[in-house]
Amino acid sequence: MDIDVEERIQKAVSLFKSGYNCSQSVFLAYNDLFGIEDTLAATLVAPLGGGMGRLREVCGAVSASFMIAGLKYPANDPADKLAKTRNYTVVQELAAEFKKENGSIVCRELLGLAQKQDDPVPSDRTEAYYKRRPCADYVATAARIVGDKLMSEEN
Repeated sequence: MDIDVEERIQKAVSLFKSGYNCSQSVFLAYNDLFGIEDTLAATLVAPLGGGMGRLREVCGAVSASFMIAGLKYPANDPADKLAKTRNYTVVQELAAEFKKENGSIVCRELLGLAQKQDDPVPSDRTEAYYKRRPCADYVATAARIVGDKLMSEEN
């Protein structure tokens, strides 16, 4: 898997700034590696944005990195304990690295929000939105961490 991680990071940030949610942005930066068409990819991960539908739980960018890990390290046979273990190990490694760099993988904690969940209506993407929300940085971080993981597994 020959990928330019920096290029993937820039793509993810650009997608986010064009209006895709955090999970879509990270996933769409890598979906081509697994033969998943863009519309299907955006549809599959859309509910993960805003920490799972704006519930402000696990960061959507982090969740998308887990989805990518699931494609790279599938655990689709319920009897294959080794595959499940590998899949969960990679997810835990991705989560630990993101948490080490950002202090949490939980959306509301990352954004400093007091309430547990937001209204389901997405925020308008204005200049003020991007100034008050560090989500583009979290998208970049998740895209880098998963990209580095994909690359390290090839060597």
